[in-house]
Amino acid sequence: MAKGNDNRVLAQNKKAGHDYFIEDTLEAGIVLQGTEIKSVRNGKVQLRDAFIRIRNNEAWISNMHISPYEQGNRYNHDPLRARKLLLHKKQISQLIGKTKEEGFSIIPLKMYVKNGYAKVLIGVAKGKKKYDKREDLKKKEHKREMERAFKAKQQY
Repeated sequence: MAKGNDNRVLAQNKKAGHDYFIEDTLEAGIVLQGTEIKSVRNGKVQLRDAFIRIRNNEAWISNMHISPYEQGNRYNHDPLRARKLLLHKKQISQLIGKTKEEGFSIIPLKMYVKNGYAKVLIGVAKGKKKYDKREDLKKKEHKREMERAFKAKQQY
């Protein structure tokens, strides 16, 4: 596949916005094995339960499911293996500093292909409490009602 300006989102963690306040985002490359990139380009990626850990000054993404490639036969990979993220040392030290604070974690938000390379948008996030989630749902519902009323008024 030729490297072009192919910036399409392959997977998105929609639950992250519901469960976390996203404080900061960062783009990272990801180390993939042979048939994994083919599955990624086909959009066979799931980020729902994925999380990022820092081990030995390296960032690793765990629980990200990449389905085995159909034509991969014996060269296929383990779908849930931990994969290394490609970040600069300074970026990793910043992530370590932010996650030392109480309640902060690092989660993947999106996975996309940029100029032929698979990239992951990661976010430093703080977990929401139950009342925060309820408040967000109330705001969302109120916004929908306002839009419905506005749309109904425009039709007359």
